[in-house]
Amino acid sequence: MKLLSEYRDPELVRRLLGKIEEPLTRSWRIMEVCGGQTHNLVKYGILSLLPQAITLVHGPGCPVCVTPRRLIDQAVELAERGVVLCSYGDMLRVPGSRKSLREAKAGGADVRMLYSPLEAVRIARENPGREVVFFAVGFETTAPANGLAVAHAAREGLRNFSLLSAHVLVPPAMEALLTDPDCRIDGFLAAGHVCTVMGCEEYEALAARHRVPIVVTGFEPLDLLQGILELVILLEEGRAEAKNAYGRVVRREGNPEARALLTRIFARVDREWRGIGTIPGSGLDLRSEWKAFDARVKFALDPERSEEAGECQAGKILKGILKPPQCPLFGKECTPIAPKGAPMVSSEGACAAYFHFAGVASGAETKESAASAP
Repeated sequence: MKLLSEYRDPELVRRLLGKIEEPLTRSWRIMEVCGGQTHNLVKYGILSLLPQAITLVHGPGCPVCVTPRRLIDQAVELAERGVVLCSYGDMLRVPGSRKSLREAKAGGADVRMLYSPLEAVRIARENPGREVVFFAVGFETTAPANGLAVAHAAREGLRNFSLLSAHVLVPPAMEALLTDPDCRIDGFLAAGHVCTVMGCEEYEALAARHRVPIVVTGFEPLDLLQGILELVILLEEGRAEAKNAYGRVVRREGNPEARALLTRIFARVDREWRGIGTIPGSGLDLRSEWKAFDARVKFALDPERSEEAGECQAGKILKGILKPPQCPLFGKECTPIAPKGAPMVSSEGACAAYFHFAGVASGAETKESAASAP
């Protein structure tokens, strides 16, 4: 299939739905890890088309959603100190303890929305008298580009560019969910774009260690249904394996050049995830030889943690314990216009997906939104 429309073919969708139902002998609870997958599952109505025995829960695969308040507070602090603070668009709207970056910008801070970290390097080059910080959020997919920006800045001898790294890694988060007694997950749909960079080997070890099947999956409706079918077969046959159902994009070894760049620029560190807590080895920070480009070191930022708002259920939603409509604030006090939590802000957030596409905000409850919490 070469055309995008073919990945959304209604007849093929019906055939795959039938194949998913055939082997089912019991109920299964499946987590899709990536926020992009969540959006398409809701947007294309797949959640309501699946057999009743399949319950999909939504994972922590939205990098904006899991960035803790502490890091947003640090970014706001830098902007208010007078640096040129750059980041991706969604990150500007997420509330910190006092304010968001967008509110800091409204107050006069120089906050800029960019599409690439290399734009921040260009800004630093063109403004040698200003400090430029790129607030680097994202998973294994965006980290190579941010590492490349640091390498470019070093090669050009730029001393006024630095990175506020908020990078997080997917497999350690999946491992944390599997060891959390409040989470109940029978199998995972793994994010295909992450595996494009990192490959599948880490998932093979994870599946074997926790006796849980994992299927690497794409993002179009047929990709998602094919991934669910592969996972259902593994679950019904009792096979705790990692399988690649996104072979047109993902290779087992991933992208060796990108992986080598990550290893050269970044080191794994423990990282706090918003609403989840600190997960060992789940973050990327600059290695010691690149610390001249580390904004935390350069500006001696306060490492103290910030507290999350008590009423927001984002943490339970990111862990698949609750569905967005089960949060008492959903669609009432918390909307995309006035978000209380990051999952309602981000274009990949589960709450935003339900609000925009599932019709639950208007009371048209779907099978998925009605699914009971454990």
